[in-house]
Formats: sequence, C-alpha cells, structure tokens
Amino acid sequence: MSKLAAQDKFLDLSDYGRTFGRFFAYQLKDSRFTPIHVTLLFGFSGLIAIYCILEHHYWLAGFFILLKSGIDAADGELARLKNTPSYSGRYLDSVFDIILNFMLLMAICYVSKTNIGFTFLAFIGLQLQGTLYNYYYVILRNKSVGGDGTSKIFEYKTPKALPGETQKSVTVLFGIYLMLYGLFDKIIHALDPNAYKVKTFPNWFMTLLSLYGLGFQLLIIAIMLPLGWIEFIVPFFTVYTLLIVVLIAIRKVFIA
Repeated sequence: MSKLAAQDKFLDLSDYGRTFGRFFAYQLKDSRFTPIHVTLLFGFSGLIAIYCILEHHYWLAGFFILLKSGIDAADGELARLKNTPSYSGRYLDSVFDIILNFMLLMAICYVSKTNIGFTFLAFIGLQLQGTLYNYYYVILRNKSVGGDGTSKIFEYKTPKALPGETQKSVTVLFGIYLMLYGLFDKIIHALDPNAYKVKTFPNWFMTLLSLYGLGFQLLIIAIMLPLGWIEFIVPFFTVYTLLIVVLIAIRKVFIA
C-alpha cells in the first residue's frame, strides 16, 4: 500500500531502498517479526556503519549505511502488509534516525580533521534539511486521497494509541520525539507557515525536494566515504543547508 494516491506519486531520489525494503518486508509478512523488530535492525546496521568509520573501513561503512536505508524502508512496508500501523513505530523510527545521524557525523569528526563545532553546525543543517522534506511530504500525504495519515503536519499533541500498542509507549516516545525534533519543526514551520494551505505539490517539486530526504543524504555520505572525501562531508552538508532558502522560495513563488 502506497503512502500516496496515484496522481501524487513522484520520483523520490531518497527512496532508492524501497524495492529492497518491500522485498524484505514480504519475507517477514507471515513471520513473528514485527515492524519494531525491523526498526531495531536498521538501528543496528547504522551502529555497524559508525563502527566501520571509526575503524577506517569506509567501503564497509558505505555498505551498511545503504543497508540501513533499505531496512529503514522495510518497517513501514511491513506495518502496511500486516495492517498494524503504530505511533510507537513511527516515533521510534524517527528517534533512531536523529540519534544515528548525530553519531555518524561525530564519528566522521573523530576520524577527520573537522572541528567539533563545525560538525554540530552540519548536524543542525542536516536535520533542518530533513525536516523541510518531511514537512512538505507529510502535507502531501495528508491531502492525498487514500494516502497514509499516521504522520501529522503539526506534532504538538500526544496521539491516541492505535490497536496493538500501549498508550504509555506512545506517550513516552512522543515526548522523546518532541524533545529531539520540536525545535527543528518550529523553525521550518516559521519559515513557511502557510505551506499546509497548498492544495497539492507538483511532482517535479517533490522530486527536487527529495534531495533533502534522509536516504539521499545517507547516499551522499556513503559515496563520499570510500572516495576518500571524508574531510569534505561536514563542509558539504553545512553549505547544502542553503538550498532550504531556494526550495522555500520556489514553493512560495510558484506553488500557491
């Protein structure tokens, strides 16, 4: 089941792991494995990638980063196949993503000559990039007929637990999610507060926006590592953040 209606589907450059994720999910469809188990697995893959960076095994690090992206796509696919959507899984996925992003950049900082302050700035930029992508994408998903509505445009209220999960787990994970993502969400919402009023986003714009999707960000890192460009990763993502201004300007001028 797609997150979007047919007319709203677009070429998502960050979603290259979807084919593998769908295949992996189908293998687990009739098993006891749950989407939460898959989320834990992609977290483990991310940790292996970080360890490989610390040991200077950059080809292996790139492989496990891409594997993490593929497995990351599988938890949502499995939830749809088993018809077991959950807020717990949605928030746990996001919490793992931001923690792994931070650890990944800090590992790169540790083995390179990059300044830690500069690395923290790149991390903020990386999260703002992903938040902009998610902001517009969730708006589109919520407006798309038959699309997935588990994610909300404005995350400010603890949602009611869905069947199969406890309210306590939803409340705790939502609180952690707000603590980690709240500021980034507020910044992006402040930059384009009226985006939710748009009827829909054209496919070409969403494809351009997908340059900021987490999968594409990780693809860039997975390519730069084995090429020996580790010293340029932090500077790249710092400058890459400037594209936010361009994308928001395009939205305001051409998409009303």
